[in-house]
Order: sequence, then C-alpha cells, then structure tokens
Amino acid sequence: MNKVIIAIDSFKGCLTSKEAEEAAKEGIQAVFPNCQIVQIPISDGGEGLLGILQPAIKGEYKTISAHDPLMRPINGKYILSKDKRTAIIEMAVVNGLTLLPKEKRNPMLTTTYGTGELILDALKQGCRNLFIGIGGSATNDAGIGMLQALGFRFLDKEGNLLGTGGQILSQIVSIDTSQAHSTLREAHFTIACDVQNPFCGPTGAAYAFAPQKGADPEMVKVLDTGMYSFAKVIQRTTGKEIINHPGAGAAGGLGGGFLAFLNTELKPGIQLILETLNFQELITGADLIITGEGQMDSQTIMGKVPLGVLKEAQKQKIPIIAITGSFKDIKELTQVGFHSVFSISPGPISLEESMKPDFTKENIRRLVNQICTIIRSFQAKSI
Repeated sequence: MNKVIIAIDSFKGCLTSKEAEEAAKEGIQAVFPNCQIVQIPISDGGEGLLGILQPAIKGEYKTISAHDPLMRPINGKYILSKDKRTAIIEMAVVNGLTLLPKEKRNPMLTTTYGTGELILDALKQGCRNLFIGIGGSATNDAGIGMLQALGFRFLDKEGNLLGTGGQILSQIVSIDTSQAHSTLREAHFTIACDVQNPFCGPTGAAYAFAPQKGADPEMVKVLDTGMYSFAKVIQRTTGKEIINHPGAGAAGGLGGGFLAFLNTELKPGIQLILETLNFQELITGADLIITGEGQMDSQTIMGKVPLGVLKEAQKQKIPIIAITGSFKDIKELTQVGFHSVFSISPGPISLEESMKPDFTKENIRRLVNQICTIIRSFQAKSI
C-alpha cells in the first residue's frame, strides 16, 4: 500500500482520537514501513473538538473563568479566530459528562451555564459567527443555563426568578428576554449536532440520554414532563414549535434552546468538521481508509464519525474498514458500505479491563497489524 488514511473518533473515556490513530499507525508501519500514513484526528462535535479544529483554522485559545455542570468554578477555553469574528466552542469543556464522577451526575441539577459564559466572552471579543459542538453533555436543562448566562431570565407563576438545572423546567411560566445580551441579534450560531432526537417524548432528550447522565426512571419522567411544559412556554413566547424538531433534544435539549431563542442552524457535526478539515482533498489517492469509534451499532449510521468518513470514501471509491471496541447490528453496518468492521477485543474481558488505555492501544496495534499482514499477503500473490 502506498497511502493509508486514519480517521478514528475517540474511544470515549479511554483514548483520544489522536491516541487511537497513533496506535493504528504503528500497526501499519510494522508491515508497510514505506507507506504514506495520513492521520486525521476527528470528532462529531463532542469531546476533542477544539484540539481537532484549532490547527485547521489557526486560531488562538482564549481561557476564561467559568462554571462546571454543578456551578463550581472551572477554567474554560475556546478558539478565537485571528480576525476575532469566529469562535469555536466545545460545551463539553465546561459542561461535559466526564467532568463529574458517577456519584455526582444528576441532570436535575446540572446546568449549561458555563457554555453560556464561553459564548458571552466570545461575543464581547467581537465574534458574530459561533460554531458550537454540543456532544458529551452532563445536562438536561434544555439550554436554560446557557441562556441565563446570556441574560435571559426564567420566572415561575408568581414572577419569582428561578435557579438552574433540569429541576426548574416544569416551573417556568414566563421568560424575560429584556436583559439578553444586545449582540445576540447580530450573531449566527452553527451547532454541530450528531443526533436527530426531538425535544421531548419517547425518543426525546430525557428518555434517550438522561439515564446515562445519572437520572433514575422517576427523574426521567419528571425531566420529560418539564421539557414538554417548557416547550409550550417557548411556543407561547416566541411562536416557535420545537418539540418535534430533529436535533432539538441534543445535549439534553440544548439544541432546542438554541433554536428557540438564537439565530441558529443545526448541522451534522461530522459534516461540518470534514468540510473544515478539507477532508476530500486529504484522502485523494488513498488505497485504504481506517475509521472507527469506541462502540459501533445502529446509532453509528445515524450520523456518527464513521458514517461521515464512509460517505467521503465512497465518493472516491476508496476501500474503508472500521475498528471498534465492540459492535452490534453488524448487518446494518456492512449494508451501509463498510467493507469490514473489526472488534479490537482479543476475547471476553471485563469492562474495566477494556477501558485501560494501554490495553486498548495494544489491541488497536495488534488488530491493524494483522489486517495489514493479510493485505500484504494478497498483494504478494497478485504480483
């Protein structure tokens, strides 16, 4: 092989995109030492977005004091373009699930306030184009925290100012927008969103995602009821119906919060990132593309990184394989176009063992090395 592309998403909670790709590169080099290997660290808008896009836009990091999902002080950062007109913000930096240990995860309490603080600072710097990655959230507050940081006020039936977190959703009766930051009228938000879930209901934010953020079944019901109630207040206040809007349920309803009150466009995160990275040009002339993520299943073909990479590979008729920690729905994955999907697992192991970074790196090296060895043997026979 002369040229191989590696574009693997992070193995969440274990390896970054770059770390996974480094391991794969080592597996290729052991078999094809003269092969041109192009590593393209990648994301769908969740964790790692800043590190992936910063080299592409050559912006600078801006660090500010902000608040984490439980309103504790935290250092937040975002990317500011050289002309200070564009900002790239990754909500997971300040309001991500990985910031909280399991015993502290509670979407009734967690807030997107810190994300709003990053947006506010970017607006004050002069940014009017804001690219927001909203994957990996610890929240289910429908974006009210983010909006509060921008000056929106949420009131109960007696006109009292409400606090933060998903717990207040059902108490919101009116919304005061009079103190919203004036520059919001000039700003345009592009939201990198990797799911199509509606705002509420059986496949909405609470039922689909709140359990993994610490919600028990009763909390899920309360949150979903609150989301429905808040959606009605939004419709009454703005005239916008967001309940069934695809992607409104992303990041615990943060997608819906943006749609309801700000000049917003939701786009598949992987599409936006591939365009920014000029992916089509980078893969031209490749003999093989290796993609993947921590787990692959039917959700993968709904817009995750491997699907986005697959579509670009198909345009140039480049063979593509995927590697993953585990997979389900293999029929769907192969039908959509992956030539093969491989698990890096060497056999039955515990979840704890499978999440060890060194163990995972070695498994990626081993698997990619084996794949390349097979390819080399077929090439030798065809000569």
